[in-house]
Amino acid sequence: MTDTLAAILLGILEGLTEFLPVSSTGHLILATEFLGFDQSEWEVFNIAIQPAAILAIVVLYWRTFWDVAKGLFGFEKGALAFVRNLLVAFFPAVILGLAFGDIIETMLGNAVLVCWSLIIGGIAILAIERWANPPAEGPGVAGVPLRTAILIGIVQCLAMIPGVSRSGATILGAMAFGVDRKTAAEFSFFLAVPTLSGATVYQLYKHGSGLTGDDLQLIGIGSAVGFVTALVVVKLFVAVVTKIGFAPFAWYRIVLGAAGLAWLTLG
Repeated sequence: MTDTLAAILLGILEGLTEFLPVSSTGHLILATEFLGFDQSEWEVFNIAIQPAAILAIVVLYWRTFWDVAKGLFGFEKGALAFVRNLLVAFFPAVILGLAFGDIIETMLGNAVLVCWSLIIGGIAILAIERWANPPAEGPGVAGVPLRTAILIGIVQCLAMIPGVSRSGATILGAMAFGVDRKTAAEFSFFLAVPTLSGATVYQLYKHGSGLTGDDLQLIGIGSAVGFVTALVVVKLFVAVVTKIGFAPFAWYRIVLGAAGLAWLTLG
């Protein structure tokens, strides 16, 4: 398989999984393992294409971002609360990311850990779906209490373990704290903007000097494909979870994790 085709496939995978509770990082790690690629050679690529998914959120929710931007200039309560909630939820990831960055990078090459994380995370989703009782409707991201936003940010840090899923941790964590499904999903989408941006900038700062022109071209291809894919997936995802919940994603995680463990063991 050529590097260009691999970049296209990984871009599609990133767009499909970034905002689903199935772990985009875990999927990219397992995909590079399955394709027989050196994890270290594709590690920066897998992180550098994440801004494409961020751009998809900005495009899909441009009106929300525009209203918040206008509201900030007028010191409107809703806009200030929106930004406050995202910042306090983002802050724990900054602290742990800087403190344990090297350990996190080491875990990114562990496909077995990804598989176990997928399985355990799937079981956790089923448990939360069974016992959590979120309201049918909520006040939106700006209406999430400050304490809840902080707790969501702390739960998001679990996603530093590959295979856990950033979106899964934030969405299910929010639901466990009493946030409705739609608001939980949108909180996760918006929180991805500072979180993924920060992670990408940090990794490119550490490793970007070693990128070649060919590397940048592959990142561009993967990013473009990931952007288009994410545009389609996000809206469908909100519609699905609002109607039927997260159980299908939980069973998918469990099956994929078990299949991955079997393949890694037999291989």
